[in-house]
Amino acid sequence: MLELKIRKYVRFSIIGWFGAVVFVVAYLLLSLRVLSAERVWYHILNAVGGICLVINSVFLDDVPNFFVNIVWAAIALFAVYRIQKTSKKKLIPNSKN
Repeated sequence: MLELKIRKYVRFSIIGWFGAVVFVVAYLLLSLRVLSAERVWYHILNAVGGICLVINSVFLDDVPNFFVNIVWAAIALFAVYRIQKTSKKKLIPNSKN
């Protein structure tokens, strides 16, 4: 039984650490201008990092961490939607011109 709890803890810790690393890598790549906040990949990395930390915070019963990361992931997913929507508009010629 204890071994099962330890495995579960390790699994959720790995998910949490993965999310934290993804956040840091996304910010590093943004700071180095490898990624742009106007591109989808930066926001996808933020959403993935946020979702991983949400999973970890549910396991740890960490409500403030859950709240911040669910909002962070939602903002990132909204940004992905906005960028995709804008990109599709640019591909469709305006019929009025």
